[in-house]
Amino acid sequence: MAMLTFTAPAKINLTLEVLGRRADGYHEVSTILQAIDLKDYLSFDERKGITVECDHPSLGTPDNVALRAARLLQEETGSGRGALISVKKGIPVAAGLGGGASDAAATLKGLNQLWELGLSTDELLPLAWRVSSDAAFFLYGGTAWGQGRGERITPLPPLPPCWVVLLRPPLDVPPDKTERLYKALDPSHFSQGQFTREAVELLRQGEVPRFFNAFERVAFAAFPGLEQHWQRFLDLAAEGVHLAGSGPTLFTLTQDKVRGEKIYRSLNREGLEAYLVHTVAAL
Repeated sequence: MAMLTFTAPAKINLTLEVLGRRADGYHEVSTILQAIDLKDYLSFDERKGITVECDHPSLGTPDNVALRAARLLQEETGSGRGALISVKKGIPVAAGLGGGASDAAATLKGLNQLWELGLSTDELLPLAWRVSSDAAFFLYGGTAWGQGRGERITPLPPLPPCWVVLLRPPLDVPPDKTERLYKALDPSHFSQGQFTREAVELLRQGEVPRFFNAFERVAFAAFPGLEQHWQRFLDLAAEGVHLAGSGPTLFTLTQDKVRGEKIYRSLNREGLEAYLVHTVAAL
């Protein structure tokens, strides 16, 4: 089969509630995930063995999520075929935007097609969340409700089209930052899922929901210097500032493209890593 190319979109969380700690050591969450038009590009070419090439040097390791997804698919299906997987990063790394999880989902979809396995999305789903909780969402894309560890996915009506300005602050991010943020939460930071349930209802009515992210209560302590970048957004008349996933990326949404472009250009002129993208519906 000829080489295949897939895109792997980033995500933001419209809500991210932590409901409590589970018996297995993970946390129970209720979250609404939204795909955005910021992408990695993956190509798949049949070869002997499985090799992953990435243009981001720090990701060329045996723990690369695309490589783990490929090996899991091969192991679970008994396929003897191999592939060269090439990853071109467009999504910032360790930024709270789900780039690794999206690459894992794209790898499962790409190799399912390349190796002619014929697996359905439902059959790929348990493999996706074994690699990464968020990978399950990326098999669907668009707007969806994640429960459990985030792996139980319910597609939702699309968010009304919005422009998203992202700012990846120039801060040091430890490799275990998500684990650290979870450890920083205490029971006072837990909620009952009410913010997400309200957001689901608003989406079903065709409205933009209110945002919520439990990690915002501990993010300033976890990422020294983040507060000044949050304030910079507010100084530029952003309608609201939100943490992307476990951070440290910040974002603001607007349905006014001109407003979004103005904020983006201001951040860009200051030499900051900013992006102007839009929300995307499911394929």
